[in-house]
Amino acid sequence: MKAYVFPGQGAQFSGMGKDLYESSAQAKSYFDTANEILGFDITKVMFEGSADELKETKVTQPAVFIHSAVTALVHDDFAPDMVAGHSLGEFSALVANKALGFEDALKLVSQRALAMQKACEMNPSTMAAILGLDDAVVEEICESIEGVVPANYNCPGQLVISGTNEGIAAACEKMKEAGAKRALPLPVGGAFHSPLMEPAREELAAAIEATTFSSPICPVYQNYDAKAHSDIIEIKSNLISQLTAPVRWTQSVQEMVAAGASQFVECGPGKVLQGLVKKIHREAEVSGL
Repeated sequence: MKAYVFPGQGAQFSGMGKDLYESSAQAKSYFDTANEILGFDITKVMFEGSADELKETKVTQPAVFIHSAVTALVHDDFAPDMVAGHSLGEFSALVANKALGFEDALKLVSQRALAMQKACEMNPSTMAAILGLDDAVVEEICESIEGVVPANYNCPGQLVISGTNEGIAAACEKMKEAGAKRALPLPVGGAFHSPLMEPAREELAAAIEATTFSSPICPVYQNYDAKAHSDIIEIKSNLISQLTAPVRWTQSVQEMVAAGASQFVECGPGKVLQGLVKKIHREAEVSGL
């Protein structure tokens, strides 16, 4: 069985999507529509922008989404048995399995980006990548420090934590003392996938509830609980909960493998997810679309 997976924030690069835009009239139409919806020329930033310009929140999330979703939409023999996306990538996955239309999903992604930016400004906070420790040890240390939580279960031995600036600094020291190979503060604007994103969750919840979802053509394995979902009410609820809960990527891939996935195809910029899938399940076949 074939699983299609969609990357999140951080996968962006200058020039992303340009080949797609120039080689497909259908793709060009989606890119042009995106410019209209967002009210600025995001394609110009994607194709020619500097790394700093691409890092702007209002650009990054829509840019990665557009590249990923359009890649799936214009591919002739796109036939997923299951889909999943990492954080932001879950919106691309929901377009790919027809639960969301491209335009509606892009509007939600834009609102999500701006709501997260506002939450970051309200609560100065950050994230750190912890390498080389068992998940249970990382979880235990997080529990011992107020305002710090596990945020991204990326693969065995790689867990990202979120929290207040002081909490993350203290946690990094404790992680090193416990034997972590690395405890790296990340250059991000805030504590994504933590309770500090509650203001953004509330804002996004209203937008998601007001958006029309359709029955998907295949299940989506969602970040919130790493389980397969096809019920629209459950999908909406999990999509809202995702903002303040950890991304269970390791568990999602394990669940997809248990359901019969042997091929994982990454749709969108970069190869990050291909690398993570291989670390989670060595026998998996990975490729990009």
